[in-house]
Amino acid sequence: MAQFVDWDLAVATAGALGKTGPRVSYDEATEVVANLRRLTDEAAGHVAEYTGLTSQVAHPPVRVVDRRDWAATNIAGLREVITPLVGRLGKDKQPGALTEAVGSRVTGVQAGTVLAYLSGRVLGQYEVFSADPGQLLLVAPNIVEVERKLDADPRDFRLWVCLHEVTHRTQFTAVPWMRGYFLGEVQAFVDAAQGGEHLLDRLRRGVGTLADVVRNPQSRSSVLDIVQTPGQRAVLDRLTALMTLLEGHAEFVMDGVGPQVIPSVERIRAGFNRRREAGNPVEKAVRRLIGIDVKMRQYAEGRKFVHAVVDRVGMAGFNRIFESPLTLPRLTELSEPDAWVARVHGPVGPVPPAN
Repeated sequence: MAQFVDWDLAVATAGALGKTGPRVSYDEATEVVANLRRLTDEAAGHVAEYTGLTSQVAHPPVRVVDRRDWAATNIAGLREVITPLVGRLGKDKQPGALTEAVGSRVTGVQAGTVLAYLSGRVLGQYEVFSADPGQLLLVAPNIVEVERKLDADPRDFRLWVCLHEVTHRTQFTAVPWMRGYFLGEVQAFVDAAQGGEHLLDRLRRGVGTLADVVRNPQSRSSVLDIVQTPGQRAVLDRLTALMTLLEGHAEFVMDGVGPQVIPSVERIRAGFNRRREAGNPVEKAVRRLIGIDVKMRQYAEGRKFVHAVVDRVGMAGFNRIFESPLTLPRLTELSEPDAWVARVHGPVGPVPPAN
């Protein structure tokens, strides 16, 4: 079977190129890990009470990781998804041994470069590729680094982060079909390609594009360049709508719960928003080209949609969004929440005035 990526080299590259720091003692690191685990359990109670969603499947405890472990876990997840696809798509034409060896090593370095960059910026993640139903990861060095830069109260900032990430875990464990639906859409994206060899070339070029913009922020390349077929664009619309919903829901929950349990939440939110928007021109270019700016827009657009729907039909009415894939919002409905309400709930009376 053709090897698309030298996965071991990808892990080694991510570890070698990842950020170092912040400086903490062994005792401080131990305390941070224990504190994050406690706060994750606390956040789970707040999220369940606020959303009315309850996990339907058992899930593993939170994993508090460093940057190297985060990158290695994500590479393992990508391997679980990509390897079977490459085997299926490349079965009709196998490359020569030299081509395979060189190509897989190049792609391994490129993938490791991208994951090294991201490993220094991600605070937490609900990772769904490598395990069922998924695993919650908190990247302790990044959390400590950001809370120090914001001069935030450590307990408050860590709980704030945990609220966001636990909401993502709840989305996938309280809605048992969610992971299968997401992975099915990833599969549909692959199936919508025109020909196996053509897709493999584009997959490799896509990884190369990501690595290129990390190394060269002046590059005008875009990861969206690999999306070419109408079928893939349709799938991408559905995935974009889903991810915008999930990110916006997490933002809505953390901001809804925050004032009740985090005394300094307004200061944290203001500082964090400034941090998101700040950055030198090089950093901004990289964020835009590898899609981080798209994710930031998803936070804002998704939160606005969730807020509007909850105002209109309440939290229980909003939760109908998780009944089935058919009740998920369409991409056009994210900017027209009343259209989603009308489609799922039917005619709804006037919103009562606020007290």
